[in-house]
Amino acid sequence: MASFTELWGMMLANPFLALVLVLVMGTIFVNGATDAANAIAEPIGTRAIDVDSAIVMSVIANFVGLVGMTMFSTAVADTMSDMVDFGGDSHAALIALAAAMVAIVTWSSLAWVFGIPTSESHALIAGLTGAALAVHGSFKAVNMAEWVKVIYGLVLSTVLGFAAAWAVAKVIPYLCRNMDRRKANGFFAKMQVWAAAGASAMHGAQDGQKFMSTAMLAIMLSKGASVANVHFPFWLEVACAAIMAIGTGVGGKPIIKKVGIDMVQLEQYQGFAAALSATGALLLATLTGLPVSTTHTSSSSMMGAGAAKDPRSVDWTVAKEVVLTWLFTFPGCGLIGFVLAKVFLMLF
Repeated sequence: MASFTELWGMMLANPFLALVLVLVMGTIFVNGATDAANAIAEPIGTRAIDVDSAIVMSVIANFVGLVGMTMFSTAVADTMSDMVDFGGDSHAALIALAAAMVAIVTWSSLAWVFGIPTSESHALIAGLTGAALAVHGSFKAVNMAEWVKVIYGLVLSTVLGFAAAWAVAKVIPYLCRNMDRRKANGFFAKMQVWAAAGASAMHGAQDGQKFMSTAMLAIMLSKGASVANVHFPFWLEVACAAIMAIGTGVGGKPIIKKVGIDMVQLEQYQGFAAALSATGALLLATLTGLPVSTTHTSSSSMMGAGAAKDPRSVDWTVAKEVVLTWLFTFPGCGLIGFVLAKVFLMLF
């Protein structure tokens, strides 16, 4: 653990640590612009809430999710800390970590420009893995017992998100078949806003912990200390949540349009089904320490809810584009992280 005053002294003594932390905060900003926006896409797409109000809601919910879950469990952060090994040379480790952050920002910014919802979680994991491999020169840098949780999370977020939303969207019309349609739409419009707030909170818990653990990794590496059983200071939680919120406010609208409007047209009850299912899947993954993608979970849930009524309501061309982006993230961002780490190690 490091107090803010202690950290300030460490950065003055080691400017490279300051650079790495700035880069980490840059990745958090991009995460807010790309991943956080997905959690609020459903109610915006169904016109249950306007964009500006949804962004404010997202800011509050992400903060509550990160701080609240960290008080209760740091399982995701622990998984991230144990996933790769940057070796015993703290200076080389910091250089490689800086390269990983540059790789993540580069990769995610390209996706942001084209309005494609890439996975910041997978970009982070890929960038860290590629950089760690560059330092070690072998797969000894990777703790496969922890890394395999990424695969479990990938399956969970995609399959459970889609299936749960499909099932809920099938059950709701049956249960509400005798209700007045206007009243039912009004009810589900309100409920999907609350469900999206839950998804935003789980995004804060998931992605906030991932990036918070990366910032703490940089701090502990500069001290030559272990990240095992580390306590996350409250100021770091606040900083991560605040920067993520700024990213959502500045750059979230293109992603919201791509996922919430272009990919699938949902009714109010379908938006509720998607948001509720995404929240449940993210909560399960967070409590079990599986690092999953909010993008994966939210997008899969929306496709499942749309397909439950009519598969033709889903623009599968956009869905295919999103899936291909996910598939390219691991090798693409991992390779960039590896190459940049090699270059940075030669230069610095």
